[in-house]
Amino acid sequence: MQLISHPVLCNYYVTYRCNAKCGFCDIWERPSPYITLENAEENFNDLKKLGVKVIDFTGGEPLLHRELGRLLEMAKAKGFITTVTTNCLLYPKYADSFKGLIDMLHFSLDSPDKEEHDTMRGVKCYDFVMKSIKKAKEIGERPDIIFTVFDSNIHQIQEIYERIILPNNLVLIINPAFDYNEVDTQGGISQENLKKLEQWHGKKNVYLNKAFIELRKDGGNRIDNPICKAGSSTIVISPENKLVLPCYHLGLKELTINGDLYDLYYSKSAQELIKQEGTHPKCEGCVINCYMQPSFSVAMNKYWFMALPSTLKYNYMKGTWKQLFK
Repeated sequence: MQLISHPVLCNYYVTYRCNAKCGFCDIWERPSPYITLENAEENFNDLKKLGVKVIDFTGGEPLLHRELGRLLEMAKAKGFITTVTTNCLLYPKYADSFKGLIDMLHFSLDSPDKEEHDTMRGVKCYDFVMKSIKKAKEIGERPDIIFTVFDSNIHQIQEIYERIILPNNLVLIINPAFDYNEVDTQGGISQENLKKLEQWHGKKNVYLNKAFIELRKDGGNRIDNPICKAGSSTIVISPENKLVLPCYHLGLKELTINGDLYDLYYSKSAQELIKQEGTHPKCEGCVINCYMQPSFSVAMNKYWFMALPSTLKYNYMKGTWKQLFK
């Protein structure tokens, strides 16, 4: 049963550039401009009109955008919930300019071991994560630690939880790894380890969407009966100011936005691509978290019921549940 018939999330790629070289990601290899304030303001107006609630300012590394603070101010002024994920290399420098403007601030940390984390990220950023936690607390922010889980690091969750999460009263986001394109994601997660992950569901200061686990157990999206609602639940905007359809990772087509995002989204060409969500041959087995999360929220099925408790819990912890459900 379709509960919501309009997009709820915008993945706004402010740039594809990145100052890290993560082995499980290829976006940093792409050349890229930066979005402009003028285009963003036009798009924010149309996103509001389309019914979008949340804007994820993403990349690349979003803090590379020199005017990210202004973009956040503009988005907050229009009532959007904002989210930013960073590798923390630049956060201590710019933290004060973002104060109070990011509802869901995520710091990426993939290992409690400094050398191992830095190796996975391709740059020495572990110390910056620790500095960023300290800085965020000093200015009254409460960031989340987003931990991307592989078979190779699942045993380290406990140490991060006990040594970093609880002492600092942070939220641990457990983010199961996923495959996309030709990127080596270190083998993903085995069925055995998926069962181990389930023990973290419901723990204090932990966000783990149980629907992510169930979808992986079920073999991911099925093109003959798709769970994915990426095109209809999520707006993807590129740094070149293009509407990417039906999602970033599949990216069948990019349509240029000329100050008309609302009309473009409902155009015949865009709607034809949106209708392909979850049904393209490359969609078979997909479990990409950033598209499954909104997909679970717009259609009632077993995944909707599984995702609901963790979604409510997280938005309560972040103080965004009233904005999300109004």
